Amino acid sequence: MSEKLQKVLARSGVGSRREMESWISAGRVTIDGKVAQLGDRVIPTQIVRVDGHPVKLAAEAEQICRVIAYHKPEGEICSRTDPEGRPTVFDRLPKIRGSRWVAIGRLDINTSGLLLFTTDGELANRLMHPKFEVEREYAVRVFGEVTDAMIQKLRTGVELEDGKAAFKKIKASGGEGINKWFNVTLTEGRNREVRRMWESQGAVVNRLIRVRYGDLLLPKHLPAGGYTEYALEEVNYLRKLVHMDYETESLAKPEDKDERRRRMASIKRAVRKHQIALKNPEKAPKAEKKPQADKPARPAKPAFKGKKRTRV
Repeated sequence: MSEKLQKVLARSGVGSRREMESWISAGRVTIDGKVAQLGDRVIPTQIVRVDGHPVKLAAEAEQICRVIAYHKPEGEICSRTDPEGRPTVFDRLPKIRGSRWVAIGRLDINTSGLLLFTTDGELANRLMHPKFEVEREYAVRVFGEVTDAMIQKLRTGVELEDGKAAFKKIKASGGEGINKWFNVTLTEGRNREVRRMWESQGAVVNRLIRVRYGDLLLPKHLPAGGYTEYALEEVNYLRKLVHMDYETESLAKPEDKDERRRRMASIKRAVRKHQIALKNPEKAPKAEKKPQADKPARPAKPAFKGKKRTRV
């Protein structure tokens, strides 16, 4: 049975459905050698290429949906590559064959916290779509005086350049001096929306952390720059949120406390090495040099077979 091209490409892990629609419109996709058009449908036996590269079309029954939580640090961008050479959120994700990680939403370069990735582009597309109203919660540190009237406006809605926006929930959570912390909840993910809402009231956000997506919290044990794969239960929770069929398999391995502790220690070491390499490329670990092809390696010295001298 044929399916819409953008849906099949998204399921195959090429990107989100929205991305695929823009790529098709830009003429980057071909079907059996012909440039594809929006609305085209495909069957598994057809040859689909993106930018000239063949794509293995994944049947819905064959694909195993995977989801990982990534603790994004400040300073990383949510793009696969960057012309300016800045680090991206994809740099440290685990490598996978026959698929790719698709980001579920974005966080700007100065925002940290929970960022989800999946191999199922259709799941990513639905979770990002406003109609499903999936909650995102942020911890926000605000610089400036915050009055009850400002908070009430943020609850009822403020006008932004791209339309009206309102926090579903807003709660004061401490702070000292002129810096105050708040926890705010949204059900959409417009560009820099949280910052722009506070700025509309004359306040400045100087720290922003996403702490929750749906009911999934930022894991406390996960260091900035680290990731962890969700088990089948969490994957199916996300699929249920957006009215998708349950997954029956998982590649996430169950682990006890000791195994998790060892894995987290390994992640922390890898994150530190990665950060050092970014700050000081010359200090990054270098690959071992192999003997040159035209110069044979020197033979090892024979072991000393005489008696050892002892100094008196």
